[in-house]
Amino acid sequence: MSFSRFEIPLRTIMTPGPVEVDPRVLQAMSSPILGQFDPAFTAIMNEVMEMLRQLFRTSNRWAYPIDGTSRAGIEALLCSIIEQGDKVLIPIYGRFGYLLAEICERYGAHVYTIECEWGNVFDPKEVINEIKKVRPKIVAIVHGETSTGCMQPLKEIGEFCREMDVLLVVDAVATIGGTEVNVDEWYLDGVIGGTQKCISVPSGMAPITYNDRVEKVVLSRKKVERGIQTDLDRSIPSTGKTIISNYFDLSQLQDYWGPRRLNHHTEATSMLYALREGLRIILGEGLTKRFERHRLHERALVAGIEAMGLSLFGDKKRKLPTVTCVNIPDGVDGESVRRMLLHEFGIEIASSFGPLHGKIWRIGTMGYSCRKENILRLLTALEAVLVYHSVRVNRGEGVQEALKVYVEQSKVMNAGW
Repeated sequence: MSFSRFEIPLRTIMTPGPVEVDPRVLQAMSSPILGQFDPAFTAIMNEVMEMLRQLFRTSNRWAYPIDGTSRAGIEALLCSIIEQGDKVLIPIYGRFGYLLAEICERYGAHVYTIECEWGNVFDPKEVINEIKKVRPKIVAIVHGETSTGCMQPLKEIGEFCREMDVLLVVDAVATIGGTEVNVDEWYLDGVIGGTQKCISVPSGMAPITYNDRVEKVVLSRKKVERGIQTDLDRSIPSTGKTIISNYFDLSQLQDYWGPRRLNHHTEATSMLYALREGLRIILGEGLTKRFERHRLHERALVAGIEAMGLSLFGDKKRKLPTVTCVNIPDGVDGESVRRMLLHEFGIEIASSFGPLHGKIWRIGTMGYSCRKENILRLLTALEAVLVYHSVRVNRGEGVQEALKVYVEQSKVMNAGW
């Protein structure tokens, strides 16, 4: 049996992840393999840790990637601090809040949830009042909910959690590298990112950071194996407590990423090259400028969508700048529109989940995908596809309004020279 030559179709990816990968990252991935304890490779590990501290805006000792997708990072952080019967409070305002709840339940936590209507977020005072009632050990919350295109304010919640000695764990998968995530300033104890969104690296790593408050809990759950020096000099989870995953055990990963360099798993060499290059690009651009770039292209996209005659889903005041949710016009087959965009124009956008499935489209403007040519191409193609589907749109207006945003921005930039 023979197989055809390996060929991947060219796509303009405008989903909430995965997104397009910078060519410089792809080039870095083709570099020769090094052994995981080669000094050249451990030097790369150290560089990645320092770059992640800058990305997360933290002075935490621990900032490193979990080998696995974003969900792996979430599970690693939660399973390493949850013990049987621990109270965990999870405010849910979209699909990924439910994921946090499921993971916590699987590790034996007593999970408390509060929910608000999809398309909204919580007033921080609502969360604070629930913390007062529940008195949890952990609050776990999503920062940017890609299923609804909304972003939850965190600073006030973080301050109160610190006052109450509650650990605050944050899913920042959709926000890190694309908008403000200020770990230390917002009093976030543990934060999880993902490579496949605003960092613009292929899916497969989950950068995390956590402070000494989290580390204290992690280390309290270790004991030396029967008091015997083993060939691995390894610590194992304490007996009588919830069993910690071996692969996701942060105490073992600390030994691997720390100066001891104890073998835990074989590091994903090429992915670490990719992450290093992706982080180098981000820091080279500058976080403030990068966030401004994401806001600019968001403004252009929103201006184009609304000028076309379409409407946005959700509370605009709490909009996630890296994801734009568009209401599907009445009577329109949203999946048919998506298929035509993909097959006729090579552009991919996303549908949504649960109660929003078939009701909204989700458009990602993340990382390397967040470019002017992508925005203009999408608006042009979307108008053409909607006209084909007999949707009454303001023809030509969408692209023109987006162009106005870019032209005005150019005038501002030129005035600054």
